[in-house]
Amino acid sequence: MPTAQLAAAQLAYDDHARTGPDIPVLLVHGHPFDRSMWDPQAAYLAARGHRVVVPDLRGYGHSSGPDATGLDTFADDLIGLADHLALETFALGGLSMGGQIVMQTVRDHPGRVAALLLADTFAEAETPDGAKAREAAANRVLTEGMATYAEELLPKMVSPTTRRENPKVADHVLTMMQNAPANGAAAALRARAKRPDYRQTLREVTVPTLVVVGSEDEFTPVADAQLLHQLVPGSELAVLDNAGHLPNLERAAEFNNVLGRFLDRTK
Repeated sequence: MPTAQLAAAQLAYDDHARTGPDIPVLLVHGHPFDRSMWDPQAAYLAARGHRVVVPDLRGYGHSSGPDATGLDTFADDLIGLADHLALETFALGGLSMGGQIVMQTVRDHPGRVAALLLADTFAEAETPDGAKAREAAANRVLTEGMATYAEELLPKMVSPTTRRENPKVADHVLTMMQNAPANGAAAALRARAKRPDYRQTLREVTVPTLVVVGSEDEFTPVADAQLLHQLVPGSELAVLDNAGHLPNLERAAEFNNVLGRFLDRTK
């Protein structure tokens, strides 16, 4: 497992070496997960010739550093990692919080991104009630740890179909959440509560963009994905049936096919 020492953080990452001329891809996990969330996509895209880089965000997995104070902290870390790996431009994808970090990266560093994947995420700023809920969740995980919090989240993270037909996926999701460091998860919750509104940023996107959502996503339902699709000129929208908030794991083959075809069109 390689690591990159950045100015204020050390990021652990997987770097699946390029085997062809295709665009490199940088994938950003959501909360409260780690880089293993993207294992099916990393293997699939690397086999197709892409260089695929998948980091643990600061405070998650095997990465470390001072607590993130805003999503811009994570965005700057991604650019620092890209610089470390000499990635001038790249396709940038994220799911849920990872998608919001992607939008923050486009907002702050627009010239670095050659294509976008926005999965199961939304663009609006947090509401006052939402900010209070995230602060309460942050305090809770610091006090109680991640175990009960993770068990309560699981039914909303993966669809009933997935839990019934593919329990290994549900087990993987639960394990990632339970193993997430409480300090990092709490900091990310607080950072996310302060995020800006990304809708204008999306209106100004000029690179190819793919929006994906699970049809049964409770956190970011299809209507949220449809709004992203409407905001980004010329974007593509894919709704994956019988998937919840993590269609890349719940319906990995379908997700991979959609993403692979999209990247083929960006060449």
